[in-house]
Amino acid sequence: MQPSQSLRRGGEQSWWGSAPQYQYMPFEHCTSYGLPSENGALQHRLHRDAGLRANTRPTQIYGHYKQQFSDKEQDTGMSKKMGSSESMDSKDEDHYSKCQGCVRRLGHVVRRKLGEDWIFLVLLGLLMALVSWSMDYVSAKSLQAYKWSYYQMQPNLPLQYLVWVTFPLTLILFSAVFCHLISPQAVGSGIPEMKTILRGVILKEYLTLKAFVAKVVALTAGLGSGIPVGKEGPFVHIASICAAVLSKFMSMFCGVYETASGQLDLLVSACAVGVGCCFAAPVGGVLFSIEVTSTYFAVRNYWRGFFAATFSAFVFRVLAVWNKDAVTITALFRTNFRMDFPFDLQELPAFAIIGICCGFLGAVFVYLHRQVMLGVRKHKALSQFLAKHRLLYPGIVTFIIASFTFPPGIGQFMAGELMPREAISTLFDNNTWVKHVGDPESLGRSAVWIHPRVNVIIIIFLFFIMKFWMSIVATTMPIPCGGFMPVFVLGAAFGRLVGEIMAMLFPDGILFDDIIYKILPGGYAVIGAAALTGAVSHTVSTAVICFELTGQIAHILPMMVAVILANMVAQSLQPSLYDSIIQVKKLPYLPDLGWNQLSKFTIFVEDIMVRDVKFVSATCTYGELRTLLQTTTVKTLPLVDSKGYPAYVP
Repeated sequence: MQPSQSLRRGGEQSWWGSAPQYQYMPFEHCTSYGLPSENGALQHRLHRDAGLRANTRPTQIYGHYKQQFSDKEQDTGMSKKMGSSESMDSKDEDHYSKCQGCVRRLGHVVRRKLGEDWIFLVLLGLLMALVSWSMDYVSAKSLQAYKWSYYQMQPNLPLQYLVWVTFPLTLILFSAVFCHLISPQAVGSGIPEMKTILRGVILKEYLTLKAFVAKVVALTAGLGSGIPVGKEGPFVHIASICAAVLSKFMSMFCGVYETASGQLDLLVSACAVGVGCCFAAPVGGVLFSIEVTSTYFAVRNYWRGFFAATFSAFVFRVLAVWNKDAVTITALFRTNFRMDFPFDLQELPAFAIIGICCGFLGAVFVYLHRQVMLGVRKHKALSQFLAKHRLLYPGIVTFIIASFTFPPGIGQFMAGELMPREAISTLFDNNTWVKHVGDPESLGRSAVWIHPRVNVIIIIFLFFIMKFWMSIVATTMPIPCGGFMPVFVLGAAFGRLVGEIMAMLFPDGILFDDIIYKILPGGYAVIGAAALTGAVSHTVSTAVICFELTGQIAHILPMMVAVILANMVAQSLQPSLYDSIIQVKKLPYLPDLGWNQLSKFTIFVEDIMVRDVKFVSATCTYGELRTLLQTTTVKTLPLVDSKGYPAYVP
């Protein structure tokens, strides 16, 4: 079909052989859905009746007509132009509102993504790795200054003694004063308090920024003093504080961090980060945190703990490589035991003996630790005196410990110059000291265990006995201190003692398949460390921590046997160290009843309730109330309706 040459009224060519029969409807006369409004339709119907032919029914097309109008429609065109300018303004406003909506939606998406769990866990792991590495770096430099000052005073013995005693005394007193002034809640381990908080009890001021600062600074000073205090327990508390403060910051992105259940889930992950970052042992840290802090563990927190602990341990070791403390990412106390034949089956009885003995020793440690704490608290005169003179107790304890470990004195018979980490590294040594002949300096740092006039077994035994009571007393000082590392050193010393005795009884080694294999006392030390820490903390995951600390799993079978036996003995005798501290501090926490406490299931409620209850009734007179307040010391009195019914309260 050839297009028609006829023109439209506005001058536009028609392609279909007739005049176009369209009616253009401007946007301002339409609804938001593109339909003509009533007013707009009415106006265009009037124009149609006036200018269009009566026999045509035009089709409505919505838009702007840009061509020239005929003379008959000039007035109408002017009004349409004015309407078009108004429509452009409204269009700009709609576009602006749409942009605002897009920005709001984009911001919501970004906030939701930033508030996801993995972002929080990455930040937590990164912060705790930086804090842990910084504390280790500062404490290591402090110990180097300690040793340097001591050796610079040679050969003046009185000045050496003065430096050896004054340096740790200054740091411990500073730690005690700093905690007392900034946050008294920073004193102690922190794990007992975290167990209580994870049970749903709110402890005021324990998860604040002030407690974080006090814990970090005071713990760094304590670790730099060389006194047998641990880092693991306080660092769990530090990680929990960091998680609590960080969750408040993250709540601006996602509201899940404001709920009580969400905060408890984050605290569980923080406990795993605290242990994993402290020893660069993420797997053992997660398992240890589950065993120690949680009675009922939610499986949904499993990946959170592993993710945060692994990331934190990785960054912690990368920082050590960056500072040239290590060549590459390796275990913290790496050992080189032989892998082809690490132990013989004939040695299993010796490993079992280590486990049983460590169970008894762990129970004794917990018992004596509780007695020392109760002894100070029960004697009111002594307790008030020490509360008035807060620096006296830590000062006396530090002075006594430093005096006993003075290297030219008694310390020469107990490797007194070794700091805790140095002691662990030497106790895990592959060499057999009891059979060593020649120059002791060939052993490197382990030469301090060799004395020209005293047998090495006696030196290890004295080291174990002296460090045993020192660790008990040191962990009761009013400073941030943990018990894991001191007990770990004790267990390594006991295992090394048994290993050296075995090497002395079997000097040629053990014959197996016509091949003689020498006994490795260092392997016994690793097993003893895992067994004693497991007995004190009532955990089995200490075996996994030892695997990651040493970088080897050659002794996995004897280590698990020793740890399980140690737990069986210790749990039947004493509660764990953390439950014991909870009992002494009277924290609102109910531990689970063990298999040896089944008789307590027969106790009724009335056996533990108070019968003679002081209460206030609705009919109480002023005189009765005044007499009651003068004769009672309780801070809270129950209010009852009448005096006719007896009241029982726990």
